Amino acid sequence: MTDFSKILDKAKELEAKMKESQQKIKEIRVVGVSGSNSVKITLDGDGEMQKIELSDEIVKEDKTIIEDLIVAAHNSAKSQLKSKTTEEISKATGGFGIPGFKWPL
Repeated sequence: MTDFSKILDKAKELEAKMKESQQKIKEIRVVGVSGSNSVKITLDGDGEMQKIELSDEIVKEDKTIIEDLIVAAHNSAKSQLKSKTTEEISKATGGFGIPGFKWPL
């Protein structure tokens, strides 16, 4: 019966670590950049856009160029966020993959 007890203890430990990771993930901030720092987009750990910065020079550009640069900066930020959340989850699980678990990004 001690094996089952050990399994429960490990599960409780993993649950506590995952809760801690979820809190850390919420605090993550990433900045995606495009067009040689012309466009910067900041996302929080939930993937919500917190800030967008456009340089004075880029505002003078054609609308389609600005739109493309915004998309590129957003995609860059989202990619960074995915890496950071995966890293944080990996820390909590000790590198032990959870089958079927994907962060909703």
